[in-house]
Amino acid sequence: MRFLDQVSLTATAGDGGDGAATFRREAHVPRGGPDGGDGGRGGSVHLVVDPGYTTLGDYRFKHHFRAPGGGKGERSRRHGKAGRDLELSVPPGTVVFDDASSDLLADLVATGQRLMIARGGRGGLGNTHFATSTHQTPRHAQKGEPGEEKRIRLELRLIADIGLVGLPNAGKSTLLGALTRADPRIADYPFTTLEPNLGVLDLEARDPEDVRRPTLADLPGLIEGASDGAGLGHAFLRHVQRTRVLGHVVDLGARDPEYDFGTIREELRLHDAALLEKPTLVIANKLDLPGADERLVTFRAARKAEGLPTVAVSARDGVGLEELIEALARLLPDAATLGRPGEPAGVVVHRFQATDEGFSVEKTPDGFRVRGRRIERLAAQTDFAREESAERFQRDLARMGVEKELVRAGVEAGDTVRIGTAELEWDGLPWT
Repeated sequence: MRFLDQVSLTATAGDGGDGAATFRREAHVPRGGPDGGDGGRGGSVHLVVDPGYTTLGDYRFKHHFRAPGGGKGERSRRHGKAGRDLELSVPPGTVVFDDASSDLLADLVATGQRLMIARGGRGGLGNTHFATSTHQTPRHAQKGEPGEEKRIRLELRLIADIGLVGLPNAGKSTLLGALTRADPRIADYPFTTLEPNLGVLDLEARDPEDVRRPTLADLPGLIEGASDGAGLGHAFLRHVQRTRVLGHVVDLGARDPEYDFGTIREELRLHDAALLEKPTLVIANKLDLPGADERLVTFRAARKAEGLPTVAVSARDGVGLEELIEALARLLPDAATLGRPGEPAGVVVHRFQATDEGFSVEKTPDGFRVRGRRIERLAAQTDFAREESAERFQRDLARMGVEKELVRAGVEAGDTVRIGTAELEWDGLPWT
């Protein structure tokens, strides 16, 4: 299956269950009081990091997920059952954005880390909550609150210790296979690699006292203009940011290795200048090709002047691999540090929510629109088919000042007033 590292999903939480409007019915109790139970909470939708996942491939074809709703309240004060939460597994290194605003919601890297992306609706209150000394038989009960719906974008940024970068056909895939026994698809033409390949370098096989097992990622080849989206563009560059060490692979058999080297460095700089500060090992590959030895002399001298270490290898023939492994081992941190994320990550962004009390009234071409978290929630939880519930809703809006604001905005008899999904007709009289 093709590697998938970016996808958009819609998550819908479960609606809360409706509260019950029932009354005690027992022998010898002809006028039993209200006994309606509350509705159950709707299920929420969570993202959960699972190290068994390496791509977002499970979301290739299915993009909408819905958690179950809560159960309805029943008589005898029996509450409805809460809806089961829905958990969506994602691989470590998943970055979560709001799809509409592109705001960062979370950067998930740790096994078991969770993010709630859609909260389940609260269950409606049964009529037992609305009994008063002057109104002992309320027939009003709340409907369940609708569950939240959220459109999100997931981007996978591979968590690899060493990222192999370079122009197409520089030999990165061959090098990965030689170092880790990975089996990437290889051919002698550019853009053979269209998706990242991963392998594990077993340093203990070389040194029994070195228990580190760093991961290597052979990342798809860049071309000039990749930072602006040319070629594989950002689909490649997002993975570079997670790596601890860059292995910059250059083809010594190319017409101008110096130009090729500069092209990649410039694209990295244009994408994120901090990438040039990462520990970098220049890997001069294809030493087996004619003229490679001569090109290596001037190429290595230029890298030495820049303070960049260089190792010459032939990935195809296995020449220089021992020296390459030793150089990589020197650049990597110790085993304890290697077990932690290589960049500040694991963040979940908590955004301040505006108060529920505020509202706004907007004149629209076909009526009026009232917006506000609390008002819209009240509308969603009102059963307008029940006269007592509709009257209670109107009293609440009058107390909150919505009536007064609508009159100030110019509402007239017969106008449609929309609050959330509810549509009300203004009758020209105060809602009292």
